[in-house]
Amino acid sequence: MKELIAKADVLIEALPYIQTFRNEIIVVKFGGSAMEEKACRGSILTDIVFMECVGMLPLIVHGGGRAISQKMSEAGLRAQFVRGLRVTDEKTIGIVAKVLTEEMNPAIVASLREKGAKARTLRGEEILHVTKLSEVDEETGETLDWGFVGRVEQVDVEPIRAYLQANIIPVITPLGRGADGQVYNINADDAAAAIAKTLKARKLALLSDVPGLLRNPDDPDSLLSTLRLSEVESLIVDGVISGGMIPKVRSGVESLEAGVQKIHIIDGRLAHSLLLEIFTEEGVGTEIVRDDDKPADD
Repeated sequence: MKELIAKADVLIEALPYIQTFRNEIIVVKFGGSAMEEKACRGSILTDIVFMECVGMLPLIVHGGGRAISQKMSEAGLRAQFVRGLRVTDEKTIGIVAKVLTEEMNPAIVASLREKGAKARTLRGEEILHVTKLSEVDEETGETLDWGFVGRVEQVDVEPIRAYLQANIIPVITPLGRGADGQVYNINADDAAAAIAKTLKARKLALLSDVPGLLRNPDDPDSLLSTLRLSEVESLIVDGVISGGMIPKVRSGVESLEAGVQKIHIIDGRLAHSLLLEIFTEEGVGTEIVRDDDKPADD
């Protein structure tokens, strides 16, 4: 009987969150080990199906990093990264598009359907309008060129809204199309953030391979459970936020400034980490909030 009551207590704890987030859009960026490892993938997708069943409006933007690198290696190509972004030349963009569109996306859609959800592919190049990404290195003055990598300038949200209104989970590839008709690779965090801010999503959940933001990378107990906007740049300068986490966090910051209410950085390797972060008081990752917001949702 105690076990049954404990189960009821879990449901009661989740109730106010279910009520608060009903009919709210939740953007989930799915990538890393959470997507590559079967057990992790199943756990996260089950969480997303649960979210849809209780009235939330989840959508997925997925990556494909490890599978893309493997296909490149098989083709005799070496993966190169600059500031955490994959350099994508003419040969690489073909591999990227094929892996994302023909392998990763169909597998996610099929898994969601097996779990009883309605899910469909949305090809990023049909809804994401981009310009070629380039930046000037402040130290050297040189222009950084990633090849066929794009920066999202506009999102056509109507197809996304149509799916959500029909209780269909959109599964979106991080590809965009330029004005020249060229397909461009997009960092999945950036694509998810662009979609979240255009839709004014309630939450943007960025799945990672770490517990969240750690003040000390070697100490899992140094997790920063809540981070405010005003603290971000100083943590980057201090090296607390570094490497591939910098573009992830900056994408989240842009989303917050554009109207998304909360960003979550979650360890996708932890079983049911999405549910634990969204439907419990303690949470399990790092939430990024505006300076004037409360750490927990009203």
